[in-house]
Amino acid sequence: MTGADQPHVLVVDDDDRLRDLLTRYLGENGFNVSAARDAATARASLAGLQFDLIVLDVLMPGEKGVDLARSLRESGSKVPILLLTALSETEDRIAGLEAGVDDYLAKPFEPRELVLRIEAILRRYGELPEPENPGSPDPSDNTASFGAFRFDMTRMILQRGDEHIYLTTAEQALLAALVKRRGQTTSREQLQGMISGNAIDPSASRSIDVQVTRLRRKFEDDPKQPRYLQTVRGQGYVLYTD
Repeated sequence: MTGADQPHVLVVDDDDRLRDLLTRYLGENGFNVSAARDAATARASLAGLQFDLIVLDVLMPGEKGVDLARSLRESGSKVPILLLTALSETEDRIAGLEAGVDDYLAKPFEPRELVLRIEAILRRYGELPEPENPGSPDPSDNTASFGAFRFDMTRMILQRGDEHIYLTTAEQALLAALVKRRGQTTSREQLQGMISGNAIDPSASRSIDVQVTRLRRKFEDDPKQPRYLQTVRGQGYVLYTD
């Protein structure tokens, strides 16, 4: 995508270094980016321009990020919002979700993870085209069924019949990685690499374990004795599909 086809993202953060880094990185990854150092500047930009998504820092001088998000929702704005929070500030994340933000990302974070979360949000809103597959691909390559559940990897949607099962962006990315390697044992390090595209952090294994536990709660009848998403002791995880 180029020019007018690129999603327009507004980055709002009072940290000059981080704001400039995100502006440059997102620009290099297919986004048209504007930046604001505080809520007042963001409001001025929103009054004159149309955005497809806002990346919003929770702590800023003057009006806080959560307050800006709440105000935008109360005014009827439906622009997706991704909130940046401090790692330890659980209350900020809860307040952001209550204010109507679409997702949050704790600092520090890998820029690639930010891109993945933005893309997932934009796909849910229909603002980002689905990935193009050359030729005539088999639709079964992008879907997986396990029991009463069906995961559409193209749209990143998990359903049970007509019911849409909510997945966080991280859960969507992990389930998609498992679906790509369905029936194959995949190590935690491999999964983290498929999700982030970056070098592996020693703490990644614990993160994968936590996300696997959460996924099991959403589609396993008995998460403690999983039928579909199984652990291969000493090796990693494997997803079995119908």
